[in-house]
Amino acid sequence: MFRLNDLILLLVIFSSMLTGILFPEPASIFQPYPLFLMMFLLFLSFLPIELNDIRQLIRNNGSTVIWLACFKMILLPIMVYFLFIQVAPAYAIGALLLTGVSTGVVAPFISGLVDADGPLVLVMVVITSFAVPFTLPMLVKILLEQEMTLSLLHMMRMLLLVIVVPVIMGETLKRLWPKIVGGLMKHRYPMSLAVFALINLAVFSKYSAFFYKHPAIIVKAGLAAFALGGIYFLAGLAGLLKSSVKKQLSAVITIGNVNNVLILVFAAEFFGPLEPTLAAIYMVPFFGLILPMRVYARIRD
Repeated sequence: MFRLNDLILLLVIFSSMLTGILFPEPASIFQPYPLFLMMFLLFLSFLPIELNDIRQLIRNNGSTVIWLACFKMILLPIMVYFLFIQVAPAYAIGALLLTGVSTGVVAPFISGLVDADGPLVLVMVVITSFAVPFTLPMLVKILLEQEMTLSLLHMMRMLLLVIVVPVIMGETLKRLWPKIVGGLMKHRYPMSLAVFALINLAVFSKYSAFFYKHPAIIVKAGLAAFALGGIYFLAGLAGLLKSSVKKQLSAVITIGNVNNVLILVFAAEFFGPLEPTLAAIYMVPFFGLILPMRVYARIRD
């Protein structure tokens, strides 16, 4: 079901979380840098994506793209937030953030594993990535305005910086120094693993004392993460209910294979320890969605 690299990624994610919690002092040297680490990670992640091909892909999937983008970035986050307010209020903010964030840049790879509509997934990665600096801060500000004082412009500026700058750098590098891009692509995976680990060390060392006092939080966050995975799976199928199996699976990937690492950094900047913990643990259902998607495809076939 998983590649060796996927299992290594999970091992790195959770071992670095644990290291940050158990050894906060040495890990704290990375605390000032998660924003810049995230920018470098997105820079590496966007290198394989050719933005020049996106316009034609949007033309080929116009109405589906518009509906799926609105459903994923606006409607579903609101519904999930109010659902969690009723059943698990402590994780409502984290659920809102994860649901409202952009589709992850590894989503096209996931689409290949389950034989989904790859071009549609690629389009959704690009569209949601450029939309999230505007949609997510507005959702947070509107839904949470009575609970906390958050700067809408600060949130937008932070997300624009994290997403747009790496894209510009990547496109510039492709045009001016394509050989350097080739070298980076060869070592992209180990470099990404290292950045994942450093981000976790930075974030979880910051909240080490909290986890020592409340160790059960990690278990509860795990349950919330798997609940979100189930919601995303069903929402993806329902969102394109009358479409082909390929497009339905693409909707599940668009909704469920989110950029949770971006939320890990964003939540650590603006919220408490629960939200980044949920974002980090979501890495398990992130890959776990592959299994029900394959089962669904076989049943439909």
